[in-house]
Amino acid sequence: MSHTLSFADGQDRCFWCQGSPLYVHYHDHEWGFPVADDRRLFEKLSLEGFQSGLSWYTILAKRENFRAAFAHFDFDRVAQFGQADVERLVQDAGIVRHRGKIEAVIHNARRAQEMVAQEGSLAAFFWRYMPGAPSTGEAVPAQTAESQALSRELKRRGWKFVGPTTVYAFMQAMGMVNDHAPGCATRVQVEQARAAFNPPR
Repeated sequence: MSHTLSFADGQDRCFWCQGSPLYVHYHDHEWGFPVADDRRLFEKLSLEGFQSGLSWYTILAKRENFRAAFAHFDFDRVAQFGQADVERLVQDAGIVRHRGKIEAVIHNARRAQEMVAQEGSLAAFFWRYMPGAPSTGEAVPAQTAESQALSRELKRRGWKFVGPTTVYAFMQAMGMVNDHAPGCATRVQVEQARAAFNPPR
């Protein structure tokens, strides 16, 4: 079974991004490219938590609404949110109105502040868990030993909605692993970006 499809523009891409120009743009320009920006890392991990039990397309289509609702995922600002903000967000039809997930983002923003104080940056912490062996993109797992280890450590530090499957999806998206399928045109671009990337220390 092929894990790629040929699109109308002549490019072969991972089969999962078919069906929407929004998905194609995300696949071509974001998914798998390495990220060292703390705000983007916090945003993605937060959105992966919201995605649990839903499709990623649902979250991607609402991403700008999420950004507006959560101060563009500036975790220093989100950490100041209180109960009135929770009630406001529960009523916001533009996002996923799940009280537990909303409260988890605010809670995790405070844990993010602690992590920056302890580790220097979120990026310095997360990139320690980059797998040593590169992915072939052939058989993509739901979780890995590295995502399990990262999940355990985040939970130990008090983070919520960070199970190993959620964490692996985060690692894929943020470029800690290249799971674009063999034959996907973007796989080569991602590999080049990863080769030029210096993981934060």
